[in-house]
Amino acid sequence: MLPLAGYTVIDFSQFLSGPLTSLRLADLGARVIKIEKPGIGDICRQLYTSETVLNGTSTVFHAINRNKESIVLDIKNDADRRVISDLIAKADVVIHNFRPGVMERLGFDYAHVRNINPTVVYGEISGYGKEGVWAGQPGQDLLLQSLTGMTWLSGNADNGPVPMGLSIVDMFAGGNLCSAILACLYRRAVQGIGAHVHVSMLDSAVDIQFEAVTTYFRDGHLLPQRSEVSNAHAYLAAPYGVYRTADGYLALAMGSIPYLSELLACPALANFEDGEQAFQERDTIKKVLMEHLVTKPTGHWLNILEAADIWCADVLDWNRLTAHDGFKVLEMVQEVNMGDNFEYKTTRCPIRIDGELLSSRKGSPKLGEHTEKILAELYE
Repeated sequence: MLPLAGYTVIDFSQFLSGPLTSLRLADLGARVIKIEKPGIGDICRQLYTSETVLNGTSTVFHAINRNKESIVLDIKNDADRRVISDLIAKADVVIHNFRPGVMERLGFDYAHVRNINPTVVYGEISGYGKEGVWAGQPGQDLLLQSLTGMTWLSGNADNGPVPMGLSIVDMFAGGNLCSAILACLYRRAVQGIGAHVHVSMLDSAVDIQFEAVTTYFRDGHLLPQRSEVSNAHAYLAAPYGVYRTADGYLALAMGSIPYLSELLACPALANFEDGEQAFQERDTIKKVLMEHLVTKPTGHWLNILEAADIWCADVLDWNRLTAHDGFKVLEMVQEVNMGDNFEYKTTRCPIRIDGELLSSRKGSPKLGEHTEKILAELYE
């Protein structure tokens, strides 16, 4: 039995951060009921990241809302509000990611929800917290990456700010909320008390950078210094980076510069030492490596480096990754089935418990698909 079997989550959240939290709770066994607006539903249903459409809805929605149920209720309608209150009364967890003040105006903030269900674990995600000049701003991933200095860590020195190619702040905020909810559910099981958990995307975006920010405070507020070429980490010395080869790319992590000189038959590297010089002259060292590594195929270099236990890797795209035996053995792809029998492939939960994969055949819900079923159960 999954660890959260028997738990019920009422999920008001939309887009990515909140739904990621409820997705993970669903993967762990909880029943997740999405409260969706009539006619529109979760705005993420129409948030297209490509021209690909799955069963009439955005692929993003399908990816992050599998294994959930959908009930259509108008939170501003008195009759529907009574239904929402009745659902909350039987819930273990309530989640939302509206801007500060919205749930207070709607009457489903923690104070009101606690009156309905004193031991509920109430989790919310905001963009910037509930105080300060940014509190009312839209909590969107690119904006948070931009405001928190994150865009100055990726790309080469002359690229300007470079954002991550994923909604990384949404993901970390959702993961943080999930962790906190699980901790509070444990406390509730032991002490019988509820909790109010608040996570901001701003806090999460800063926390992601804990290593770099700690260094920044320690070294006199010196800003990150990205290398001019092959930058992969603003705070790590050469050879750390990604390099073009004769037929692709090679990722090189840590490695002794003099040893690499000998191993790769690259005499120009022999002029450099490890330690301070490897950082201060990393651009020069990387340029030497660039000119040398491009002369042979990736496989040639991997054979040499892996045999010497140097940390390195081929740089794969998704076509090559999904065809690789190293990926196939993970069984990370699962096929899920929607209520109308539409099937699609997506990723599974990355967690294993007692050696077992956490997978589910249940796809994402159609808007309001489970309304009648949930109402019948609620008022039987």
